[in-house]
Amino acid sequence: MNKGANVGDFIKGDLIRHDRFGIGRVDETSGYGENQRCMVYFPKSSKQTSVAREQIRPLTEAESASYELVKLAIEDIRGEESPAIEALDRWKGGELILKSSNPDLEPKKISLDVFFHKIVMIRDRLRVMEQQINGRKGLSDAEKVQLQQYITRIYGSLTTFNVLFKNKEDHFVGQKGED
Repeated sequence: MNKGANVGDFIKGDLIRHDRFGIGRVDETSGYGENQRCMVYFPKSSKQTSVAREQIRPLTEAESASYELVKLAIEDIRGEESPAIEALDRWKGGELILKSSNPDLEPKKISLDVFFHKIVMIRDRLRVMEQQINGRKGLSDAEKVQLQQYITRIYGSLTTFNVLFKNKEDHFVGQKGED
């Protein structure tokens, strides 16, 4: 946090914590002292939000350093272990339209690029969950197998979305039949 003339004023780049939105980074500020407002980007929600100074508090130097190190490590791991996942070209730039049977309700339109990104995030988080289960020392082998079976069934439920993926190796794969 800025240690300038107005102690407590936030500046661009400061890492802050908000009770509802979590950790964020200040993008812009206006005003000073008690009247200061900040535009803050919150990675958890992928949104930029205007917040009043009293709604946020700075991260300590140790928290800021830890946050930056973890962020770098995650970026490094993602770059090494997660190749780019591509949507099938015919879906790029498209829209998903959810239309209710009730004619009084407006259809909901979602960018297919956003929807595809969320599907890929689900897949990545399931993979992390698998790793967490396998690395958990407090679980017996039987418990690990049982939890893995649930994850396999989840993958099976998500195979409908394979039509979005460009490469077959990126597809969801559920439980396969006996060979």
